[in-house]
Amino acid sequence: METGVLARYARQTALPEIGSAGQRLLGRASVAVVGVGGLGGPAALSLAAAGVGRIGLIDDDVVSLTNLQRQVLYDESSVGQPKVLAAARRLRALNGSVECLPRAVRLGADNVAELLAGYDIVVDGCDNYATRYLLDDWTAAQGIPYVYGAVAGFEGQVSVFNAGAAPRRYRDLYPEEPDGEPDRRIVGMTTAVVGAVQAHEVLKLVCGYGDSLAGRLWTVNLATMQSHVLDF
Repeated sequence: METGVLARYARQTALPEIGSAGQRLLGRASVAVVGVGGLGGPAALSLAAAGVGRIGLIDDDVVSLTNLQRQVLYDESSVGQPKVLAAARRLRALNGSVECLPRAVRLGADNVAELLAGYDIVVDGCDNYATRYLLDDWTAAQGIPYVYGAVAGFEGQVSVFNAGAAPRRYRDLYPEEPDGEPDRRIVGMTTAVVGAVQAHEVLKLVCGYGDSLAGRLWTVNLATMQSHVLDF
């Protein structure tokens, strides 16, 4: 590993759970982030900072002023721009060795195979139930780990599907698709915390350390600072 690379990641490679071997694994990893908003933004930032080699960014939305309260990947100069283009520019400025692949399209049943082909892990940054069920079905069929996150208000949750000794699915956790739309009320810190936890689950999967959230659901309430891990 080159001297500059060693220096850049020295704080995390000093951890025996990662080390230089883990850093090389991260450099070869390929992760798709579906939805580059409140969750996908901090997740993508953390992945790029950690040295994940290839990050796909999939989102058809543009940056709006109302996004800036929680989507800290962007700034006022990004308003009106496609999120994936603004996100790719920010990630490349953070870490020029990371390959960023922006796709300004909405993921659906007709393009999921093409958009997610070649990725090792999928990170869920979306904000609607239909896309989550689609991601669950496709990643399960492909045997690809799916790092799930969801937020509302002060509360968030994270799990990992299609991984571990006894892989579980989003449909195991939520068999029936709910009616309506997810609760949109939120403080920005909730998305930052949950997105960072999703990114760390990716690192654990790639480097093979720690206790993965595969088959478990982590929940947090930032108003009460209560956190739980539930098996399912």
